[in-house]
Amino acid sequence: MAPMAPIPKIPFTCLQSINLLFLPSPPLLLSYHLVSPSLCLLKCKEGHSGPTYESLQTVIDRKYFRPAVNLSNPTISNISFTLYAVLGVDEKAQILTTFLWLRLYWVHEFLVWDPEECEGVTKISLPVKDLWSPDIIVYEFVDDDVSQQCPYVYVNHTGHIRYDRMLRLVSSCNLEIFNFPFDIQNCSFTFGSYMHTIRDVRVSPALSFSEMSENSKKYLEASGEWELVIIQGEPGILKFGIDEWDIITFWVVIKRQPVLYVVNLLIPSTFLMVIDILSFYLPPHSVDRASFKMTLILGYTVFLLIMNDLLPSTANGTPIIGIYFSVCLALMVISLLETVLITNILHSMKCHDVPRWVQVLVLGYIARLICYTQDPPDRPEGDSAMPPPLEAPAQIVNGRSEHLNSYSMDVDAPTPIPRIPELAQISADLRLMRTHLASVQKESVLHEQWCHVGYILDFMLFRTYILIISMYAFVIICMWCIWYRQ
Repeated sequence: MAPMAPIPKIPFTCLQSINLLFLPSPPLLLSYHLVSPSLCLLKCKEGHSGPTYESLQTVIDRKYFRPAVNLSNPTISNISFTLYAVLGVDEKAQILTTFLWLRLYWVHEFLVWDPEECEGVTKISLPVKDLWSPDIIVYEFVDDDVSQQCPYVYVNHTGHIRYDRMLRLVSSCNLEIFNFPFDIQNCSFTFGSYMHTIRDVRVSPALSFSEMSENSKKYLEASGEWELVIIQGEPGILKFGIDEWDIITFWVVIKRQPVLYVVNLLIPSTFLMVIDILSFYLPPHSVDRASFKMTLILGYTVFLLIMNDLLPSTANGTPIIGIYFSVCLALMVISLLETVLITNILHSMKCHDVPRWVQVLVLGYIARLICYTQDPPDRPEGDSAMPPPLEAPAQIVNGRSEHLNSYSMDVDAPTPIPRIPELAQISADLRLMRTHLASVQKESVLHEQWCHVGYILDFMLFRTYILIISMYAFVIICMWCIWYRQ
């Protein structure tokens, strides 16, 4: 076996200790732990404010190595952000687009100098591309990063670096739209390193969550549709196999401002429903309510087509306001069918007697159930015992009456009474008039009876219609109140 080569004598400095880790000699690895922190100070010259270019260039040349004197100690990256605006919410794609002011802090152990030797300079700015920076990403990011990059960082004389950047964050979020437009969304932003495990990079919040919430609310107050409720967070560990990554998860809770949708959706729909409710007060026997209700249904359908773009749509569910509109349209169709039924009862059934089961069900149970107090129409006297029509009139041939006998004999009369043709014609005409008037009177009585049945059914359906509409309005108002208190 060949003898081991002697260890070369190298002027040992803090910056050179980075490369020692990649040499195979165990003595050099042991000597890494004996480095004095005082050797890490940058040099300054008289007449120059701040560290010299040569000392900084030495750090820049080693930007690909994590700046830690002891690589067994992880680099701690502190994270804070300010939610500046909510740019868009895509419910169908389950994507939230926000604009953040992101701020990162970490310590560069080789960018340290003595302010007294550098004419009191305590802070300098350096290009971020020339320094090592933690590869902090947002795990929910689903699009290309097109936000503007800040080219510089601030470096403190103690080695603390502050990096500010603007971030247009397009993140995936489980959006719940059932309570639209009174919905509250809770989306998570998970920050962590992409490549460095928990042994190399640790993350922690730079500010308290309450401070981040207050700072974000100042800028998000006038940002349009969404309002920030609170920002919460929790550190955690992400495991993939045997490796672990240190992460911190922020939960951003935002709620929608529903005024736009209340004015453009709920109020017009309410007006159309109120008009449909008031149409029940139109007399069904004298006014054609069907054409009026068909016009309302047509107008409501056009309204839904125009406002369809304002309603969110997802494959996971349908918002309750969409269900509300569908039920309102269904109720308007049902009210039209009810009008058709009542019209059929009033105009088609008047030639038939009211069945017994209809009298028992409608005039008995339903009228008592809905507290219908109107008295039924009075039946004309003599209708139950309608007098039978008299004998048929004599046949008239060529304008003259033909009779078998020219005279009719009266039993009591001693002499026969002659029958006058004009009186026979008048008697025949009177019989026809009486028959026609009797049929008209009977039809009128049947019509009044069916009208009474129709009014009871119309009153029952009207109350049912009012009850359903009131329940839906109560649900919407309760949801609005719950949203307002949150």
